[in-house]
Order: sequence, then C-alpha cells, then structure tokens
Amino acid sequence: MDESEKRISTQQNFPSKLTFYVAICWFLAAFGGLMFGYDIGISGGVTAMDDFQIKFFPKVYEKKLHAKENNYCKYDDQYLQLFTSSLYLAALVFSFLASKACDKFGRKPTILIASVFFLCGAALSASAMNVAMLIVGRILLGVGVGFGNEAVPLFLSEIAPVNHRGAVNILFQLFVTIGILFANLVNFAVSKVHPYGWRISLAVAGAPAAGLFIGSLVISETPTSLVERNKLEQGHKTLKKIRGVDNVDAEFNQIRAACEAAKRAKAPFKELMKKSSFPPLIIGISLQIFQQMTGINAIMFYAPVLFQTVGFKNDGSLLSAVITGVVNVVSTVVSVVAVDKLGRKALLLEACVQMFISQVAIGIILHLDLPTTGSLTKVEAGAVVFLVCFFVMGFAWSWGPLGWLIPSETFPVETRAAGFAFAVSSNMFFTFVVAQAFLSMMCHMQAYIFFFFAGWIFVMGLFVVFLLPETKGVPIDAMAERVWKKHPVWKKFMD
Repeated sequence: MDESEKRISTQQNFPSKLTFYVAICWFLAAFGGLMFGYDIGISGGVTAMDDFQIKFFPKVYEKKLHAKENNYCKYDDQYLQLFTSSLYLAALVFSFLASKACDKFGRKPTILIASVFFLCGAALSASAMNVAMLIVGRILLGVGVGFGNEAVPLFLSEIAPVNHRGAVNILFQLFVTIGILFANLVNFAVSKVHPYGWRISLAVAGAPAAGLFIGSLVISETPTSLVERNKLEQGHKTLKKIRGVDNVDAEFNQIRAACEAAKRAKAPFKELMKKSSFPPLIIGISLQIFQQMTGINAIMFYAPVLFQTVGFKNDGSLLSAVITGVVNVVSTVVSVVAVDKLGRKALLLEACVQMFISQVAIGIILHLDLPTTGSLTKVEAGAVVFLVCFFVMGFAWSWGPLGWLIPSETFPVETRAAGFAFAVSSNMFFTFVVAQAFLSMMCHMQAYIFFFFAGWIFVMGLFVVFLLPETKGVPIDAMAERVWKKHPVWKKFMD
C-alpha cells in the first residue's frame, strides 16, 4: 500500500459544521424528490377518476360499470397503463443525457433543466384534450424526472459531510414520500370536482417543479463538480462555505486528487466496462431493479385501483391511499434517523422480512376470499389495508431511500455521473415495466401476483447477505480502499 492509499484508508471524518445555508441547499435540492413523488402518487388516483376515464378511456369506464366484471381485470387496458408508464420510458432515455449534463455543466444547471421540463409537462398534461396530448405531457414530465433523479441524489451526496451523508441523501426519498402523500391528498380533495378534478390534480404537479426551479437558482454548485471543471478557487471557497469551517484543506485535496484521477479517464462510460468498475455498477443496477421488484410502485401507482378491487368505493380507496401515504412519510423519517447509526445492511434485511410477510399474507387473503366477482368482507379489506401499510412501512425505511443512497455514494468520481446514470435508467426501465404490466399481470395472475413479488423479495435478502457491503461512515472518495478491496467477493475485481 503506497502513502496515498494509506492516507485514504486511515483518514478520519473531515471537520464540518451543520450550517443554515447548507441546510437550505439540501432542502431546496430535495424538491426534486417532491416532484418525482407527486407524479408517482398522482397517476393512480387520476386513472381511477370517472371523469378522466370517460374523457380518455371510455371503454375502461364501461367495463368498470359491469357489476359482474372480473375484479382483477376491470382496469386491464394498455393505453391506460401507458398514461402512467410513458413517463418512465422517457426518464430512462434522458437519464443518460443528464449524466453528460452533470459532467459538462454541473449538478446545479442539470437540476434547473429538470424543473423546466417538469413545468412544461405539468402544463400540457393538465390542459390535454386527447390521449396524444396527455402522453406527450407525460413524456415531458419523464424528461424532467430523468434529469432530476440523476442530478439531485448526486448533489446531495457530494455536498453532505460524511457523517451525515446517509441522512442528507435520504432527504430525496423523504420528499418523494411527501410528494406521494401530497398527491393522494389532492386526489381525494378534487375527486368530487366534476368534470375537471383530474385537471387540477395534474396541474398541481407544477408546484413542486416551481419550488425546484427556485431552488436551482439559490443552491451552490458542489465542490466536486467545480473542481472537475477546473474551478479550483471557487471549489475551495464553496467547500469552506458549506462546511462552515476554514480547515477544509484535507478534504479539498482528496476531492482534487479524485478529480485529477477522473480526468485521466477520458471516457467514463468506457471506464465502467473495466473489471474494477463492476462492483459498484452491479450493486447500483441491482438495487434499482430490486427496488421496483418489491412491488412498491405497483402499490403506489395503483393504490386506489387496488383498494377498489378489494371492495372499497372510489372515495374509500382514495382515503386508503392517503393513509398509506402518511405511513410512507413517517417511516422514511425513521430511515433519516437510523441509516447512519444502524447502517445500510441492517435496514435492508429487516425490511426484506417485513415485506415478504406482507406480500404473502395479502396473496393468501385474496386467493382464499376474493373471487373474480364480489368483494372482501370489511374485516378482510381492512386487513389488506393494514398489510399494505405494513409493507410500505418496511420499504420506506429501507429499499426506498437506500436504493438511491447506495449507488450515489459508491462510484468513484471518474465514473460517478455515468455509473449513477446506469442506476437511474435501470430504475426507470423497471418502473416502466411494472407500471405498464401490473394491471395486466393482476388480471392474469390474480392473487398470485403478490406471491410473485414475495419471491423477488426473498432473492433480495440473499443478495444483501452475500453481496452488499456496508458503506456507513466511509468517505465517498475512499470506497475502493475501505469497501471494495476488503469485501470477500468484490475484492477479486479490484486492481
């Protein structure tokens, strides 16, 4: 081990204070999560509204009116699912452009671009007169999500001191859950505003986008991004400002050394194909895939639809979705408090057990007592709501926030934006797949769809036990020495 490696592997946390200015930066940047969460929560409630279905999907509305229609199939329509999923297909493509923008222009301008696209998408969706306008609006929202989900977690990880990095990064996921809850509350409030309540729901998406736009003008660029673009003096000055101390030379030198090493890697996407890049790349992509295959977005997108399926009326299903939204927010706060104390692996493993039990129990109840026609008893429907909340609780303090945190903190600076782009695009692709397929899967698999997701959760637990290293308390630019080279599996990939 040479002297530089020894310094990195033995260094302590760098000095810092929690300043009011940097707290404002974190808060404003996390509006990207609010923007993303609002969209996740809004689509399920809107697609369940009668006025929306009558205008854009009259066949779905007619099918729903049939009293003896199959409980599991009444929302099985590819165009209805495309309304939700088209956003994530656009986000998949544009996350790679966002990676280039992060490298060339910085994290701050990329966040600004995200807010502008999202504002345009919200305006077009709310004013849509036909399905084509609706889908184009969703695609513009997807561009905003692609840019925001790439830039915001990177911004939060790079600006946070190491001892608070987990909690700060989870601000993004906390705002996602607040956005979902806000969307459910808006849907519930406008569900009786006929015939344009759905337009209000879609238009309000512009509010968090406006907050992100204002935030993008106020926040500081990250020191890492400034040093990457040869703005050394500004980077040093910014680091002092966000740390609240003058003694930042050690941290600045590490950032500078990492960026100098990054410049030697002329093609970051090509660097990702090297053997030493496989550990963070595999971990980053796998966590994003697993996050979606828990079934969480199937539940969050279609919570009102799901609750209607098990016997709730329209208002009751929207109210139940609000309840799950509250649970989601509160449980994410638990993660903010616990992630830098308990560590990443403990939270992920505990949640696997909790989510597995929930999915299996829901599947058993629906399989035994929800026929293709009819509904559950009030007690059984209440049990399903409780189990959904129990599931959401486990996800919200583990796989939800940590699925974004871990990939944002494990890549070296030379492949950080490119590697995180692969992680984001994997998330968007599997979100698209689940959103596009869930209602059709529920139609054909019926209650077995919950056993399908439970099987994935079991695999995820094994992955955490054997392949996921603990990254709690490790400086972001010291992962190679202190994590990958010491892991029994991944050390074989390191030079």
